[in-house]
Amino acid sequence: MFNDYLDQIFLMVLTTFVFTALIMPLTNKIAEHIGAIDVPKDNRRVHNKPIPKLGGLGIFAGFLFGYMLFGIQSIEMNSILIGSFIIIIYGIIDDIKTIDAKYELLGQVLAAATIVFYGKILLSDITIFGQTIEFGLFAYPITLFFILGCTNVIRLIDGVDGLSSGISSIFYLTIGIIAFFQGRVQSLEITLTFIMLGATSGFLVHNFYPAKLFAGESGSAFMGFTTAIISLLGFKGTLLTSVLVPISILAVPILDTLFAIIRRKLKGKPIFEADKEHLHHQFMKMNYSQRRTVLIIYAIDILFSIASILYALKD
Repeated sequence: MFNDYLDQIFLMVLTTFVFTALIMPLTNKIAEHIGAIDVPKDNRRVHNKPIPKLGGLGIFAGFLFGYMLFGIQSIEMNSILIGSFIIIIYGIIDDIKTIDAKYELLGQVLAAATIVFYGKILLSDITIFGQTIEFGLFAYPITLFFILGCTNVIRLIDGVDGLSSGISSIFYLTIGIIAFFQGRVQSLEITLTFIMLGATSGFLVHNFYPAKLFAGESGSAFMGFTTAIISLLGFKGTLLTSVLVPISILAVPILDTLFAIIRRKLKGKPIFEADKEHLHHQFMKMNYSQRRTVLIIYAIDILFSIASILYALKD
């Protein structure tokens, strides 16, 4: 039985990986056709030539392909599909022509609201030191805030080739390992986790330095959105320590985003205004190459992931 589940997981990841990796050249051509190109116009960019940025469409296509083969229909899954579609549409529009941050946030709120109010995927209660705290009606805004937070954490670190897709892949793999050894096989959570692992790693083939294709707003937001959903599916209504597991896996991008918000607030700038003070920029200022910078951040994130796995499975 154990080997049967492993075979199914391997097939899930491999199939989605191959499909996504093969479809990316087509995505590249679509990006060029509709003008979804990242043209370096200032010194904030770390690349020096125009690069298509519609990788999110390819990742989403891989996700849909994986769902058609391995997914099971449910209200929760319907809400995830609708919410993801909203994220992708807003992201593609932004990839073609940059839209105002407030409209982008509106799209994220609509997608998150679909998950919360239609799918009823909620962080409804939490247990701290043996005491259970029921959130009641506050579960809705708390869950909305959590989804928006995860979505933008991945968006804001997407500044170097392979960074957001690699961090997301590490997250999916870590959660997948934990869910598997905790016996949550054949659940919606584990299916989504390994489908997304295949899709993001298939994209990473084209996105790792030197990148042929960027994730764009569509891709980074979609990866962040799915990390939030998977976290909620696996750890909703449980111990505080279990809720902290997905947060610890994303410790690097969360801390980087937190410092970016504080930094921009102190300077009186909008929190979504880009700058060159992120963690990866700091490594590059130390004369590390893009490739080495990304590998260092991967290594740091993997250490957090190993710690999360050991902690989650210690019992």
